[in-house]
Amino acid sequence: MSHDSTNAVPAADSSRRFLFEQADIRGEIVQLDSSLREILAVHQYAPGVQRLLGEFLAAATLLSTTLKFEGRLILQARSGGQIPLLMAECSSELQIRGIARGAQLATAEDFDQLLAEGTLAITVEPLRGKRYQGIVPLSRHSLAASLDAYFEQSEQLQTRLWLACDSQSASGLLLQQLPAQLNRDPQLRQQQWQHVCTLGETVTPGELLQLAPADLLYRLYHEDPVRLFDPRPVAFQCSCSLQRSRNALSAIAPAELEDILREQGSINMDCEFCNQQYRFEREDLADLLRTGPAPTLH
Repeated sequence: MSHDSTNAVPAADSSRRFLFEQADIRGEIVQLDSSLREILAVHQYAPGVQRLLGEFLAAATLLSTTLKFEGRLILQARSGGQIPLLMAECSSELQIRGIARGAQLATAEDFDQLLAEGTLAITVEPLRGKRYQGIVPLSRHSLAASLDAYFEQSEQLQTRLWLACDSQSASGLLLQQLPAQLNRDPQLRQQQWQHVCTLGETVTPGELLQLAPADLLYRLYHEDPVRLFDPRPVAFQCSCSLQRSRNALSAIAPAELEDILREQGSINMDCEFCNQQYRFEREDLADLLRTGPAPTLH
């Protein structure tokens, strides 16, 4: 296995791309440690919810690496189960954040109970260009299986995922077939894809969580020439800001803002992703109180 390595970046909280040298197939391995713990520290989630959120964050990171744009990818599940809404997002800079909303009483360990009768939305929001969204039912018994089903029914490149989380760290493996360059024979391409997926199927959650990417690839593909690229760091970074919070207030009628200020003296807004608090005094909102709703700027 060849290894492109020019600078030593810590292996934790990283995403690493790899290529099969003799097949039009790429892959990605993501490992989240401190970034996951930072996200989980903001809320008191039960272990089952923590593990599921970790898988969503790993999946969002893996999927964002398949896109060639500046912006963000959002994975969002809505369900009739114990978690009404679960969301993870990853930017093109591999900055992640996530939340399980309404999950205070969720105690199940089982995917089907936590996200019963759910749908999964995959939203791509480029900084420039059109927003795109695909929706798939959460009909299978795991997030990875639901995402595999999504790619099976979409017209995109063949893609498979494996995910694992133990509440302390999360990890994921992605395989994706690339447009024909090395091999143009459809039968050979299908055989190669089948081969790498069959070996991928043998990976265990323990191996995903405990093995370094080079060791994991050797364990799975030691007979295939694979090139492993340098790690890209992944970090917890919330996209909330004072200006975004103020923009949200600009959509509220001046009379309502006046009522809140009269009752509370100031307006406090908390970010549910990171617990950052934003406080607005009357003088901070003078223009909104005078002019009414302004056009929202993103």
